[in-house]
Amino acid sequence: MRETRELTRIMARLRGPRGCPWDRRQTHRSLRPMILEEVYELLEAIDQGDDHALREELGDVLLHILFHAQLARERKAFDFRAVARELAEKLVRRHPHVFGREKLRNPSQVLRRWHQLKQQEKPSRRSCLDGVPRHLPALLYAQNLQRRASRAGFDWPDPRKGVPAKIHEEIRELVRAGSSKAAFTAEFGDLLFSLVNLARHRKIDAESALRDASRKFSRRVRTVESLATRLGSPTSSMSPKQLDKLWKQVKRK
Repeated sequence: MRETRELTRIMARLRGPRGCPWDRRQTHRSLRPMILEEVYELLEAIDQGDDHALREELGDVLLHILFHAQLARERKAFDFRAVARELAEKLVRRHPHVFGREKLRNPSQVLRRWHQLKQQEKPSRRSCLDGVPRHLPALLYAQNLQRRASRAGFDWPDPRKGVPAKIHEEIRELVRAGSSKAAFTAEFGDLLFSLVNLARHRKIDAESALRDASRKFSRRVRTVESLATRLGSPTSSMSPKQLDKLWKQVKRK
């Protein structure tokens, strides 16, 4: 608690009349892109398994929470203590199997009950898709939409047959789109959406899968470039056959 009080005191001073000119100019909206960047840096620290970086990036995310709470306090809307108090109440309320007498045996039951309680707390939501943030990365947005729709009954009776069949159907429609950019774009989007559905049913996070594939591609390209440099020839001057040979060499390793 002492650390929390100290952090809120520091944040208030930074925003005060004699505080930091940069901090004093910020608003909820101006901080939006920065908190997104900090979250991505936190994800990178998690992926790297670097505890020092993880601690630092968690602190950076916490800074933004404190910053937004201070801005709200200045508007007399709420403060950081209210944020923490509401979170504590929510954690207790949504874990009746821990803080109450309900009996939930496995993670699936816990997750189902969590969503039931969440729906009860937000009766104003008319659609099962209400509450999915529209600013999520596209793959994550698609996955969350599908997950919400599935809980409301919008899903394949037999995903093992339906989902692959849908992907093949979308590929055929993509091929038939021809030279029309608009039609091709629409069909390409449908294909991606179907692939995300396949990932969801296979318990794979589509966003992470594509990010990992991109990193693998980046790693291989950099290694091929390094090999090409040792051979005294940049990749831009190599033939496709030479590049393919190096690529396969890297892939084997």
